[in-house]
Amino acid sequence: MKSRILVVDDEESIREFLDIMLRKEGYEVTLAEDGLRAKELIEKKTFDLVISDLQMPNVTGIELLKSVRLTYPDMLFMMITAFGTTETAVEAMKLGAYDYLTKPFKIDEVKIVISNALRSRNLEVENKILKKELGKENSFQNIVGQSQAMNQVMEMVRRVSTTPTNILVTGESGTGKEVVAKAIHYSGPLKDKPFVTINCGAIPESLMESEMFGHKKGSFTGAVTDKSGLFEVADGGSLFLDEVGELPLTIQVKLLRAIQERVIRRVGATDDQKVDVRIIAATNRNLEDMVRDGGFRQDLYFRLNVINIKTPPLRDRRDDIVLLATYFLRKYNDKLSKGIGSISAEAMEVLKKYNYPGNVRELENIIERTVALESGAVILPESLPPFVNTPTGRKLASSNEIEIGDDGIDLEKVIGQIEKELLVKAIHTAGGVKKKAAKLLKISFRSMRYRIEKYGLGVVGDDELDDE
Repeated sequence: MKSRILVVDDEESIREFLDIMLRKEGYEVTLAEDGLRAKELIEKKTFDLVISDLQMPNVTGIELLKSVRLTYPDMLFMMITAFGTTETAVEAMKLGAYDYLTKPFKIDEVKIVISNALRSRNLEVENKILKKELGKENSFQNIVGQSQAMNQVMEMVRRVSTTPTNILVTGESGTGKEVVAKAIHYSGPLKDKPFVTINCGAIPESLMESEMFGHKKGSFTGAVTDKSGLFEVADGGSLFLDEVGELPLTIQVKLLRAIQERVIRRVGATDDQKVDVRIIAATNRNLEDMVRDGGFRQDLYFRLNVINIKTPPLRDRRDDIVLLATYFLRKYNDKLSKGIGSISAEAMEVLKKYNYPGNVRELENIIERTVALESGAVILPESLPPFVNTPTGRKLASSNEIEIGDDGIDLEKVIGQIEKELLVKAIHTAGGVKKKAAKLLKISFRSMRYRIEKYGLGVVGDDELDDE
């Protein structure tokens, strides 16, 4: 679309000159002989830019500027001034004018100034649209689920999103803790402010302080320039500390000070900087146990855990599996340009019976993989990954479901079967990385290897993945 420009000047020759020049540049131009007529036109039509003379009878350029800024703050305004009246033009810029043009005009200069002004406006409009869409994408409306457990989570998000209180989101891996954190941020008054994520488990301890708080040039080998930390980047907004339970104790001390005193100090600096940041932390670990064991500071735990939101595992919200599977089918249909119409009732039953050790993230991965490989119009049970269809993928039997007849049961065999199923699930959840699977099961890597050999599961996790 052509940019719409309103030219306001009581001199006909000026109006005609700008009209001809701007139309040649491809703009849609409307003319007004004074400020009163300009107000009438602005009420009837939307303009991208108003170019107005400063001195006019009835309504001056300054008065028109004030009126436009009050009613249409996003409308660009540019002032025309005579030589020697630039002080008034500067005053107009203080009131919100983008720039000013001085008579007599230099055509090339006028073209550049107007082009830059409209480009600036278009970027602002695009940024606002992107922020709005980002807010929609991350609002609580995108927390999919109708189960009682998820309704409670969404209600908590609504209640805490308007407060500046620190939040601790807890739950197993893959339950959507980051989705909840973003929903809190983008549903509240900080939605137009930064949302910055620090993955506390992915940054080496030697670099963590610099990442969080920044550093001064020369403070350590490799610090060739000053660097802002993520606390500074998040100033005015929210800082999401993912996997906060992985933070070393030395960093916990400095984080506590930043939260308590709202100040940070860059590595190598001698002065403090004020920061205003809302903290949202998340962990899949039991921080209370870590506090008792000395692995997490109690005072920091209390600072972070002002309000706790627990994300439920998918096995505790099975009513949501159909909704989630359908949601992910639509998502990856669009992303992968596929035309899959639905998930068959039989395939949906298989999905509902699977135990999801990786929770919602695992369900999403299953649907993405299935959509990518599916060549038909409907997802059938055989379309799903093999592990979903096997008994080891089903819900483990509880002791109440195991019948003991007159002949008794083979306890070692039953326990061995359960152990084998858990091993397979852990290896799958860990993407075949046996060290990670051992960590999930809270056993040593040596013990993990022994059990894999015991049950002949070497094919599940390839040896080359052991050291990842």
